[in-house]
Amino acid sequence: MMWLWIIIGVVVLLLLVIWGIYNSLVRLNVRVDEAWSDITVQLKYRADLIPNLVETVKAYAKHEKEAFENVTKARAGLLNPSANVKAAAEAENAMTKALSGLFAIAENYPDLKANQNFAELQRQLQEVEDKIQAARRFYNGGVKDLNTKVKLFPSNIFASMLGFKVRDFFEVEDRAAVENAPEVKFE
Repeated sequence: MMWLWIIIGVVVLLLLVIWGIYNSLVRLNVRVDEAWSDITVQLKYRADLIPNLVETVKAYAKHEKEAFENVTKARAGLLNPSANVKAAAEAENAMTKALSGLFAIAENYPDLKANQNFAELQRQLQEVEDKIQAARRFYNGGVKDLNTKVKLFPSNIFASMLGFKVRDFFEVEDRAAVENAPEVKFE
């Protein structure tokens, strides 16, 4: 009779461990999904600001067709939501490059830089960029926690049995460019 109670106790303990591991994996998975949703919302908001910005710059720089086309292509990439983190990161990186080109053009037009509408769009875009960075950090933090849980023993055994997988981080395309920021000189 004593052995039966020991076996029942071990089974109950094992079930409690599995239950706890499963719930923590679900919680982390939902957190990563929520963070991914935040990123897509911010990318969409930024994509919605782009046409206004392009039209404002177009009014001053009519001959800069290539830059406008680059921004339009990059915006189209952002508007095709994908569950694939790498594809979304590539689209986001393309948009960042295209916007850099657009702002470089704006530097050549003092009247444009002084335009109130352009200044407001730049401010809004900067706010969105800050929110995207925060959403990326939140997402990557959630992915780190989930991936750690999926890889560590004993949760890795149950994670693979229950279908939980390692998720991709949202990374910048060119780490060297980020690590070696351009030098700014005021003359």
